[in-house]
Amino acid sequence: MATASLKKFVYIAIAAAILTISLKLIAYLLTNSVGILSDALESCVNLIAALVALIMIKLAEKPPDQEHEFGHNKAEYFSSAIEGGLIVLAAFSIIWSAVPRIIRPQPLENVGVGLLVAVGASLINLAASAILVKNGKKYNSITLEADGKHLMTDVLTSGGVLLGIGLIKVTGWMRLDGIVAVGVALNIIWTGYQLLKRSALGLLDTSFPKEQMDSIKLVLEKYEQQNIQYHSLMTRQSGQRKFILLHILVPGKMDIQQGHNLAEKIENDLRGLFPNTQTTVFTHLEPIEDPVSMLDINIDRL
Repeated sequence: MATASLKKFVYIAIAAAILTISLKLIAYLLTNSVGILSDALESCVNLIAALVALIMIKLAEKPPDQEHEFGHNKAEYFSSAIEGGLIVLAAFSIIWSAVPRIIRPQPLENVGVGLLVAVGASLINLAASAILVKNGKKYNSITLEADGKHLMTDVLTSGGVLLGIGLIKVTGWMRLDGIVAVGVALNIIWTGYQLLKRSALGLLDTSFPKEQMDSIKLVLEKYEQQNIQYHSLMTRQSGQRKFILLHILVPGKMDIQQGHNLAEKIENDLRGLFPNTQTTVFTHLEPIEDPVSMLDINIDRL
């Protein structure tokens, strides 16, 4: 996928963050609700995260160079890790602001108008989130997907804040404002943890999910029926790029050209499993009759 296309999606996140921050701050000034203020703080995190995402996507899509021959795709994991850390930081700042409101609750003002403005901000985030998550999955970009899921969390937490304000209006219990804000913060902490965990797994070269591994094995089983075996199947995800490595065991009498043609066919079949995805397949041919071929099944040769 072209760099410009991915950047276009990040610009949507930046624009949505700026717009929602403005609307939520207006809603806070109208209502004096710490819950809405906490929501506005999270939108500030969204803006910072989107700017970091833009920088990291530019880096991730740089072509391979002499020092980074496998590309720069892992830069996306740094983006989602930074975003996760910012989310957790914002959550603790929300709790810091909310606890005094629980101890000494303050009356809310202009609730009706404030709610209307906050709902408008949530609808903007909902639209931006749908675009980012859809394209993040389509182009296998953890940065876009993380940004989209973060915005969706913002929508859900905004819903919680609005519910809290509505309940205050009905019950008159002012402490609900601070209590809802703390609940929002706890939800944000969980989202941040999930992003940090996923980033760490990506940096640790985690294998493909089970369903993807099963589809790879299904392709290779077709060749096993032709007496073509395989072993040492290894996979890893690096940002938008997938890597598949395997050894192909062929009859020793097969000449170099035949083996090369077979390897090309297998590689093309495996790449075809992941359309619209950067997929690199490495194959290594070995004679099936040679016992030495069985010494390198694992990552370390026996």
